[in-house]
Amino acid sequence: MLSARRVDRVEALATELKQQYGTPIHTGKLDVRDCAAVNKFVEDLPAEFKEVDILLNNAGLSRGLAPLAGGEISDWDEMLDTNVKGLLYVSRAVVPGMVARDRGHVINIGSIAGHQVYPGGAVYCASKFAVSAITQGLMMDTVNTPIRVSTVDPGMVETEFSLVRYHGDAARAATTYKGLTPLSAEDVADAVLFVATRPAHANVSELVLLPTDQASVYHANRRA
Repeated sequence: MLSARRVDRVEALATELKQQYGTPIHTGKLDVRDCAAVNKFVEDLPAEFKEVDILLNNAGLSRGLAPLAGGEISDWDEMLDTNVKGLLYVSRAVVPGMVARDRGHVINIGSIAGHQVYPGGAVYCASKFAVSAITQGLMMDTVNTPIRVSTVDPGMVETEFSLVRYHGDAARAATTYKGLTPLSAEDVADAVLFVATRPAHANVSELVLLPTDQASVYHANRRA
């Protein structure tokens, strides 16, 4: 199942996967910030997709890099509504079915920003610290079941992340990874696949994935 606000992208991916692997795929437009829409999406799943075995909470973004005193409230709302409340809404809609079936795996995409705070990133980091807390809490809440709960926490990944952060300023976004080799989306996907394919008795509770050129949110090797 693939869902996103930009449904054209998931439909294009679904077509590609069907052509390459013959994979049956259900797609749909979904904004995880809308709790009612999340519940309806899950309730309306076709019969063959009702039993969700793996939930990947991937929706997330950062907006702006201003000091807290100069931050835009609309940026804060968008980050918290997506990164925290959206993850909660989707998990709340899907996890009860996992509990009832006595199987399932929730994988949340966190961030190195959920481990360390950096200047100008207070709210985004807070949202990713929240993902870490929710992951740990859900693991405790389901410890008496076979359900696994994991978080994959990447460092610098060259996607649309910086373009979104800087409100479409491509020139500024391009400087984020200047002089170093960041992770790719495929690198993160490989990590998620590893986490999802461990034997049932093994749970990778937390996987931190950094580029070799990055040691922390403060330390990166940038070549001229």
